[in-house]
Amino acid sequence: MSRTGTPSRTTPIDATPGCPASGCAAPVDATAAGADPGAAVPRRLLIGGQVRRPASLTVADLRERWAQHRSRVVFDCATSGPRRHTFEGPLLREVVGDAGPAFDARRRKDRSRFLLSVTGGDGHHAVLAWAEIDADFGAAPVLLAASLDGRGLDTAGSQLVVPTDRCGARYISAITGIWVGTWEAAGECDGGPGER
Repeated sequence: MSRTGTPSRTTPIDATPGCPASGCAAPVDATAAGADPGAAVPRRLLIGGQVRRPASLTVADLRERWAQHRSRVVFDCATSGPRRHTFEGPLLREVVGDAGPAFDARRRKDRSRFLLSVTGGDGHHAVLAWAEIDADFGAAPVLLAASLDGRGLDTAGSQLVVPTDRCGARYISAITGIWVGTWEAAGECDGGPGER
């Protein structure tokens, strides 16, 4: 179980990707995310879909309940030039894993069928395959950031951080929800992929 009950040592994750294409979305800080610094109610993100224990979490929950990891990233995007940021937060796989995705954890093929759709406060979405973050497959150190450049994201909301990406298009600011499930459960088609 990844829950620690107390804050733990921060594990560094270094990445220095470049982005030759235009249209990269750079990470957003707390002030740019439109957060009200005087807001009394902290932002929450909901984890749902095909999970055994749906969750509603604050940034403080992310900071206090899971081990923290640090990721230093550099994005060289055509639209904004080089962007350097340091994020800290728990690994996405640990947080979602504690919600109990409805797969058989002993069966790799069952785990590899699952997707995660992350939604931000501005309606921006990103999709990841569970295999990208699973330790038996890609083991990408994707974070749910609780801080950006040393500042807490409590009022702005957590950010999805994909340090292995070459640009920031899958960095989702002010996360409102994480849906977990299979392609069939998403209702996108009547049959499996490729069937009509």
